[in-house]
Amino acid sequence: MTLVALTSDGPVRTITLNVPDKLNALSWPLLEQLAAAIDTVAADTDARSLVVTGAGRAFCSGADLQSLFGDRTRPIEVLKDVLLKVYGSFLGIRDLVIPTIAAVHGPAVGAGMNIALACDVIVAGPDATFGPTFSRIGLHPGGGCTWMLTQRIGSANTAAALYSGDVIDASEALRLGIAQVSHDDPHARAHQLAGLYASREPALMADIKRSLRVASTSDLTTSLDVEAEAQARSLQSEAFEAFASRFK
Repeated sequence: MTLVALTSDGPVRTITLNVPDKLNALSWPLLEQLAAAIDTVAADTDARSLVVTGAGRAFCSGADLQSLFGDRTRPIEVLKDVLLKVYGSFLGIRDLVIPTIAAVHGPAVGAGMNIALACDVIVAGPDATFGPTFSRIGLHPGGGCTWMLTQRIGSANTAAALYSGDVIDASEALRLGIAQVSHDDPHARAHQLAGLYASREPALMADIKRSLRVASTSDLTTSLDVEAEAQARSLQSEAFEAFASRFK
């Protein structure tokens, strides 16, 4: 059964979580297919951008608790290893060198929200909701949630969201910076953006993505060094030469 669909439209790839009757809840079989799809995109030299979304009315309702966690009486170190394997199955999205966009049209809860956060840009539809609901159910956040939320909305806003565990609607997600784009048809808008990003020079986009990653974890001096090297390369690119030639 295809629990995760990978489709192509020119240079744009789309990964769709495809268990709509279970609101795309994350089971081990689904996560294995998701990891395989991400690996396929990573190895695809023709891929220039990626859209991640869910089939049916939800983006992803979070973990299928029985499938993922199993026997919760096992030693903490054993459970930790299991959880790290869960995280690794979707955090590969962050390692992709191409731009990634989450098209969120409905609920994105818990680990499902983390999958959206793993993307570079989130497009939220009017019915999108984001659920950092871990504390509400007595569970510590996982899957990179604390780090990825802090990167997007800052430590104080992340604390407020994780302490309360409240569901965040589309307008509030946009205000906070969880989502970057709001649109009535998030799938269509995400694919428009993916087409735009795919039209840029792949090496340039990979360098921009790397510079953003460095900027989020390093000081200004380190960022300047990375930027200067990447900008020096781009000065010699065909695209910039075509632009500069207009002023000769």
